[in-house]
Amino acid sequence: MSNLLETKEVSKYFGEFQALDAVSIQVPKHSIFGLLGPNGAGKTTLIRIINQITMPDTGSVFLDGEPLQSHHVQYIGYLPEERGLYKSMKVGEQALYLAQLKGLSYSEAKKRLKYWFDKLEIGHWWDKKVEELSKGMAQKIQFVVTVLHQPKLLIFDEPFSGFDPINANLIKDEILQLRDEGATVIFSTHRMESVEELCDHIALIHESKKILDGKLNDIKRDYKTNSFEVGLLSDNKEALQQTIEAKFKVAPADFKSLHDDLKLNISLGSEGTSNDLLTFLTSQAQVLHFNELIPNASDIFIQTIQNNKS
Repeated sequence: MSNLLETKEVSKYFGEFQALDAVSIQVPKHSIFGLLGPNGAGKTTLIRIINQITMPDTGSVFLDGEPLQSHHVQYIGYLPEERGLYKSMKVGEQALYLAQLKGLSYSEAKKRLKYWFDKLEIGHWWDKKVEELSKGMAQKIQFVVTVLHQPKLLIFDEPFSGFDPINANLIKDEILQLRDEGATVIFSTHRMESVEELCDHIALIHESKKILDGKLNDIKRDYKTNSFEVGLLSDNKEALQQTIEAKFKVAPADFKSLHDDLKLNISLGSEGTSNDLLTFLTSQAQVLHFNELIPNASDIFIQTIQNNKS
């Protein structure tokens, strides 16, 4: 898979403060790429450089194999965390204006806006002023304006901020469909559950440096500990636990169950397989629950940040 966007050794200073330190990322075409990191890590600075709002001090940015240039702005759609609609303008008037700034003709802009307003069931907002809309309603308008010119690269910075769960799911589904239709997406968020649902690849920035990147599934495999969560039914839970502790590293587990079962986390270390463990457990008790403990994006985020504290 080739890359739509690459940054190579990008660094940026604001006075004596270094916001980015030689950050290189590769964003594959037709993927959703999670750009993650704590507040102040440098994510927004990198996004602003990609959008040519600010320039890097050193390093290079390439879009579809070409050095980033001013005309590439037409191929990028950017939804910033800080929204920027004019509150006193009517929704339709403003959407048409912003669409034409993206290079669309009036007639084409109106045609595409009708499609999106009908799809999101917001046509009745056309003549409302932005100041009459809730935060979530206004955000829907900005989402539409961001994707309207069908850019190659979409950059969403906290796109679900202000949405209730129903509308967050609606926008999530639209982002997935845009990916499936050929768009490439950079997705910056603090919501790790959204990363799990959407992202194919991630990069984690901490204190101006990239400290982790790759396919999310590959990273999860690297962070696995060969541990399993089990629920066991036995007439003598204490004796069963002692038998298991004599053979494996064991810790209490906490999960919901319909039974009064023995709940344990069992670590096999570098040796042993799930089949070995399951065979042993079924010889000792009735196995009601057996689940491999795979780290989620939140676990990986926290562990990697803690391991890289300066």
